Amino acid sequence: MNILSLLVPDFTLILIGYLLIRHTDWGDTFWAGLEKLVYFILFPALLFVSTARTPLDFHTTGKLLQVALIAAACGIALGWLAKPLFRPGPMIFESGVQTAFRFNSYIALAIAFRLAGEAGTSLMALIIGFAVPLCNTAAVHALAHGSNRSLLPEIVKNPLLVATASGTLFNLAGGSLPDVIATTLSRMGSASIALGLIMVGAGLKLNALSQARGISAYFIAVKLLALPAIALMLGRWFELPPLQLQIAVMFCALPTASSAYVLAARMGGNAPLVAFLISAGTLLSIVTLPIWLMLAH
Repeated sequence: MNILSLLVPDFTLILIGYLLIRHTDWGDTFWAGLEKLVYFILFPALLFVSTARTPLDFHTTGKLLQVALIAAACGIALGWLAKPLFRPGPMIFESGVQTAFRFNSYIALAIAFRLAGEAGTSLMALIIGFAVPLCNTAAVHALAHGSNRSLLPEIVKNPLLVATASGTLFNLAGGSLPDVIATTLSRMGSASIALGLIMVGAGLKLNALSQARGISAYFIAVKLLALPAIALMLGRWFELPPLQLQIAVMFCALPTASSAYVLAARMGGNAPLVAFLISAGTLLSIVTLPIWLMLAH
């Protein structure tokens, strides 16, 4: 499957969301409710069932996890480097730093499935299971520090962290989901991917910002250029198999999670700045993602 046909369906769903919110009169209540359904119910179901059912064979996937998590840690470090480099105003750094390393899991799993079916989905779900706690904890830590909130309660209440941690522990404990429950959760997860991509489009906000342009460009460059480059170099150094190399690079080349806006708004951050960063990064990834996938091919 060529790169164009791989990515077009998912970015088409994003375009549908962008058009729907601008050409329908469904109202803010509808979109807010849909966002909560995806974020708190459907997507956690996908993360739980994916991590609960994915074979945790670290002998064959250990190097893949190392590459992905080392690259994510580099993104966190590069993101925090922005604070002394740019000396931004209140809650600009704290809100925007998460966009340097958080990733859009909706796009990740959709493309991974189209890239290699269940094998691709399982590899990506395994990375997500370990990367979500790392990246979300770093994001919550920055916002909690900036708004003087306690870190632990924010982590415990995060539905993505709860779902991935629960699924991983269930898996490690040797649990087996009954077919009825597994099928139900899988169908909820399938709905979350399509609706999640539509919500990404509906959330696009590209109003020009008069503030924080330098740091905004820096965060986007780290996420879309520096991280996949790091993953590509590490993957080749670790001699990852072709599919694992593609999955690792694609994971690192993803635009920022749309839930970053929700987190910033809920924790008193600069939500408009985060909305702009998510939107700009998502649109730019239409160009950068195919390039990185070709380089990793």
